[in-house]
Amino acid sequence: MSNSILVLGSTGKTGKRVAERLQNLQLPIRLGSRNGQPSFNWDEPSNWHEVLTGIQSVYITFQPDLAVPQSIEKIKQFTEIAKQHNVKQLVLLSGRGEKEAEACEQIVIQSGLNWTIIRASWFMQNFSENFLLDSILSNKVVLPTIKALEPFVDADDIADVAVAALTDSKHSNKIYELTGTDLLSFQSTTNQIATALNKPIAYQEIEMYDYVAALQSYQLPEDFIWLVQYLFTEVLDGRNESLSNDIETVLGRKPTSFHEYISKTLKTGIWKVQ
Repeated sequence: MSNSILVLGSTGKTGKRVAERLQNLQLPIRLGSRNGQPSFNWDEPSNWHEVLTGIQSVYITFQPDLAVPQSIEKIKQFTEIAKQHNVKQLVLLSGRGEKEAEACEQIVIQSGLNWTIIRASWFMQNFSENFLLDSILSNKVVLPTIKALEPFVDADDIADVAVAALTDSKHSNKIYELTGTDLLSFQSTTNQIATALNKPIAYQEIEMYDYVAALQSYQLPEDFIWLVQYLFTEVLDGRNESLSNDIETVLGRKPTSFHEYISKTLKTGIWKVQ
């Protein structure tokens, strides 16, 4: 498949949405995941050459997050191999206010390839696709103490912007910051979901060391615990308390509001206790 689009993280929140949209457009794509053919794994660069053969554009999502220190070296190595295979375009999903993510952005920007950077806020889907889903289903959300508000963004909006960047050259060499329509607290978002479900969902904030201890008691991976601690202590400090018009600029419509996200998520039945 020459001139194909490689979608990394094709089973993830945004990757699966980007892949679906490109398939609906009948564009040739290659799914970049551990179950893909050929398989892709950020920890196994030996097969990146095979994955990148015949690829023209790449949608890059990094697992678990560009915030982790090892991301910089891996993005650098991936970009170099992509250039060896004559890839023309890189679209990188990044995070707002993460210094490691910005270092990765610079690797892509300085690569000599066409590039688009998509800096996304916290995904609304964190409440319905892993992370906080079990908390919503169990009617109790417990998080570290959070003083900042967040402009939560819908993963569907991110995917729409990514597809626009992958299919229209006018988005080349641009950085887009994607936010929702409102600055919200985690408590207010939880309360909105509770109201929509017509059930009480308790919300509690605890000290970070107590939260880390709770995560460790569930035997979660240490890299996941580190990432959560980093995001809640470093990124959620108010640095991202601003709204952007970039979704409207790219798509010609307003971003999805949290209320609209709740409405469409209710239709999936994901919040119903089985």
